[in-house]
Amino acid sequence: MKLKSIFLSVVTLLAVLFLGACSQSSNGDVNKDQWTTYESNKKITIGFDNTFVPMGFEDKSGKNVGFDIDLATAVFKKYGIEVNWQPINWDLKETELKNGTIDLIWNGYSKTKEREEKVLFTNPYMENEQVLVTKKSSKISEVADMKDKILGAQAGSSGYQVFEEKPDVLKNLVKDQAATQYESFNEALIDLQNSRIDGLLIDRVYANYYLKEQGILADYTIIPVAYDGENFAVGARQSDKTLVENINKAFKDLYKEGTFQEISKKWFGDDVATADVKK
Repeated sequence: MKLKSIFLSVVTLLAVLFLGACSQSSNGDVNKDQWTTYESNKKITIGFDNTFVPMGFEDKSGKNVGFDIDLATAVFKKYGIEVNWQPINWDLKETELKNGTIDLIWNGYSKTKEREEKVLFTNPYMENEQVLVTKKSSKISEVADMKDKILGAQAGSSGYQVFEEKPDVLKNLVKDQAATQYESFNEALIDLQNSRIDGLLIDRVYANYYLKEQGILADYTIIPVAYDGENFAVGARQSDKTLVENINKAFKDLYKEGTFQEISKKWFGDDVATADVKK
């Protein structure tokens, strides 16, 4: 009985310590503005989906690369802060941020009204839209052709969110009025290639880059979907106001210097900056 009592006491202590840790980030109290802590520690942790090409992903050598990787690195270089890139389950991104295991969500993260209730966003830095990708061999060339067809989407993505919020656009058409959910777009595209799904709701930037890199763009149809356009922004905790202000300032400074454009042209061959960045 004594050993059992000691065991229960240890388990209770560990539970308390775990819950306490969940209210702290690696830098300090998540309920306070932590900019001075980031500056003094010279480190910040960014959560990202390491399969989301070309925004932020792990290449064949195991290195984290992508547009957002380069941009975030340039932003924090201005403040002498090193970025620690933390791969996360994209479906749990806001939970990871709230618990303090990451300090920012930065990886093609679309700014939406629902997400604004949970996080503090920077100014948008890039525009995006949701598209439907199908195999040309399927003869699906417009949204209406998806009637009773199987749709795929990434769990926790803005695409899946708007799919649910605006059922008249696509949801009411597809089989079972539901989408097969995937942890990553890579898995979804493999299923599309193997005809396990008929169409995939996906970010245009990802679809274009992936299909071009694979040399199969000509085999697929990219169909615009009647959802509102999206803006990519960086998500922080509501308390990290100074952090967000400094990221916004760095965006503008990098654009004035031409660094933003260099990074943009490296990954997209064009200047993708929003009006907020160019001001």
